[in-house]
Amino acid sequence: MTTIGFIGLGNMGGPMCHRLAEAGYEVYAFDLDKEKLGEAVARGANAADSASDCAGRADFLLTSLPRPDHVEAVMRGAGALKALRPGSIWVDLTTNRKELVAELAAEAPEGVNVVDSPVTGAVDGARNGRLTLFAGGKPEHLQRVIPILETLGTVISCGGLGTGNVVKLVTNQLWFIASAAIGEGFAVGMRHGVELDVLWSAIGQSVGDSFVVRHDAPSIFAGHYDPSFSLNLCVKDLRLIGELQSGLPELPMTDAARYAFNRATERYGADAAELYVAKHIEDDAGLSFRLDGDWTPPWEVTDPHAELTSER
Repeated sequence: MTTIGFIGLGNMGGPMCHRLAEAGYEVYAFDLDKEKLGEAVARGANAADSASDCAGRADFLLTSLPRPDHVEAVMRGAGALKALRPGSIWVDLTTNRKELVAELAAEAPEGVNVVDSPVTGAVDGARNGRLTLFAGGKPEHLQRVIPILETLGTVISCGGLGTGNVVKLVTNQLWFIASAAIGEGFAVGMRHGVELDVLWSAIGQSVGDSFVVRHDAPSIFAGHYDPSFSLNLCVKDLRLIGELQSGLPELPMTDAARYAFNRATERYGADAAELYVAKHIEDDAGLSFRLDGDWTPPWEVTDPHAELTSER
């Protein structure tokens, strides 16, 4: 039986680990949070004693961690990279720095191969197996891992190692620009006498419609602003996007989104929900973006065909 090691059982990693275990793979899981590890075991995974123990048992090691420094701490500091067996493949699902992935791949034991495959689709996509995974690596390595990754959603082969992260960051670049603009549109319409429900209806039936609007606006209407993804993670990804801007001309829309998310983080704190980028406008304008409706939080969506489960 194929053995999968899974490190990182957070908002995204936990549901992905559960799906792999439920698909019949032998899964060894590890997280520093014992409660999250216990949830994974309850859903069919085996508990590994440490990150290195998890890696040493795996034919395929999957890591899903918040930031590049966490990946470095696990793979270098905790010894997971050196514990991998010849013939195994490490698949990093983290939105990561492509240079770090390349460095760690160069340090891997002989016979160990590396694929980067960050994901998009939010928590609802992770739960429902409707993620999109951007995979980068050698074709022969991708051929081995794609059948496993397809348990989690749709896999797009992006090119060589590191290209998965480039593609993921481009998709986030466009998402951040769009989500930062939602509150601005609401504020302009409401300031000039248009009711929010009218704006929402008009946007959904016009060129203003988008996956981002349909996924994110209900979280603004409900007033929770989607805490499943934090401002801290938005700022982190925008920093990585900034690194990719080197050598390019000015990118004013991207720079404006970075400014908007940094400003929201300074006011509300790094742990605040991602769509506080809209609350900042709401508060400054003295408006309320609350709208009555059955706005199911995206992390609670169970119907994989639900209207609001768009990819992100």
